[in-house]
Amino acid sequence: MSFQSIQAAVQSSGGILYLMAVLLLVALTVSIERGWFLWRILSQGGQLIKEITGAHKLGGDTYTYLVEKNPALPHAKVLEVAIRHDLDHDFERINDKLEEAVMREAPGVDRYLWILDTIVTLAPLLGLLGTIIGMFNAFQVLGDPGNAPTKVTGGVAEALIATAAGLTIAVIGLVALNGLNNRVRIVMHQMETLKMMLVNRIYPHYQEAYDEQKRVISDLRLRASPVEHRS
Repeated sequence: MSFQSIQAAVQSSGGILYLMAVLLLVALTVSIERGWFLWRILSQGGQLIKEITGAHKLGGDTYTYLVEKNPALPHAKVLEVAIRHDLDHDFERINDKLEEAVMREAPGVDRYLWILDTIVTLAPLLGLLGTIIGMFNAFQVLGDPGNAPTKVTGGVAEALIATAAGLTIAVIGLVALNGLNNRVRIVMHQMETLKMMLVNRIYPHYQEAYDEQKRVISDLRLRASPVEHRS
């Protein structure tokens, strides 16, 4: 297709094709940026989970180092909550605090995906609008007796380019959106897995405190027994 043909198609659509070119650029930009962002999160999050898997308890400088190494990683924000948890609080509170941390990080994971969703819906509608405008201009030719009816077919063909462009953008955006949504789902699954891992690794600290409390009470009872016996 020559430049003149493209220019004629753009004019026939009433400038809608210019707007659709912008939509395509935005869709590609969001897809590439989010794809790179989510791939990096998945990779770093998987490595963080792998390093915690072999641990029986939560503690030591290793976990603090993981947080400092990945300060912007959502998984690290959840891990930081577990590290700073006060063991004097009830054990049930840690699960709620970790769940709060996961929900707080969720909006950042699927950020900007609403733009892709909007483009997928909007592009075909704009394409249809451009085609309607082009068809209107094409059939105006019949109102001039000096124009041949064959000019109508050329105008209709130019008008259909807008619909084709809209459908193409929608297909590209839909494939990208589904792929990104799948990555978001995996990231959220990683964070939920990390939450359960941290709960399981904090529990031994409570168990040790409980055993120590039982030992102290038992010692006190043993010391009190001779006194009661003498009395």
